[in-house]
Parts: sequence; C-alpha cells; structure tokens
Amino acid sequence: MDATDRRILNRIQSFLPLTSRPFAEVGRELGLSEEEVIARVRALKDGGIIRRIGGNFVPKMIGYVSTLCAASVPEERLLSFVSHVNAQPGVTHNYLRRHRYNVWFTFIAPGMEEIKKRLSAIEEATGVSGILNLPAARVYKIKAHFNLDEG
Repeated sequence: MDATDRRILNRIQSFLPLTSRPFAEVGRELGLSEEEVIARVRALKDGGIIRRIGGNFVPKMIGYVSTLCAASVPEERLLSFVSHVNAQPGVTHNYLRRHRYNVWFTFIAPGMEEIKKRLSAIEEATGVSGILNLPAARVYKIKAHFNLDEG
C-alpha cells in the first residue's frame, strides 16, 4: 500500500460521494483518473485491506432490529461455523476473541423472530448450540475513521 492508496482510503472510508460515478469524483479530488481509483480500490479489496464498500444504516430507522451474538465454538469447527455465519443475510461482521465465547457477530433483520429463527438454523447446521443473542438495551455509536497518512 503506497501513499496514493492511503489518500484514497482516507477519502472513501467515511464518505463515498452519492453520484452516478463516485470514483470519478474521488479521482478529481485526488488528481487521479476514475480508472486508476477503481483499479486501486479493487486491488485493496482483493488484497483484504478493504472488507466491503457499502452504506451503514441505523437498523431501527429503517424498521429493522439488530443484535450482537456470541458463540462458543470448538477449534475444529471454527472455519465451518464462521463460513456458515458469514453466509447469512443480515450478518454485518464477526470477529474472534480469546474467551470461552470466541466468535462474536452482529445480525440485523426485519424482526427479532427472524434473527431467532436464523440463529436456530445456524445451531442446527453447525452443531454449535447455545449461541447468545444480546440485543442492545441502549446504542452507543462512535465513528471509526482511521487517518492513514504516513508519519
């Protein structure tokens, strides 16, 4: 990743222009062609630096619910379990922790009954039971924007 990649990431990580050609707009701002921005973003995505490009929505504002889930997954089932969780529509991200509950993930859906149904299906498909469903009592959001400038 070079200085130009860092400039692109600084520009797009919290706001991608809402235009028909957002990468052309980013390119104009940074003195790059649309094609170069797209190629660099694609390379960053392919290299695992960028996880996804998409909107962030407040689930409640669009009529959805969200929850944090935790599972205690044996090491030998970890890859299979995570693969199954990641395939579920509504799972936004997951992460591994050094804890008895070692896999944590967030889930959004039109209603809590849908989430419960999908969690049961995950348990049945993977053999991992007792997934915790931890809906937030209060929501606290912080903006995670990383300044990638060198130095």
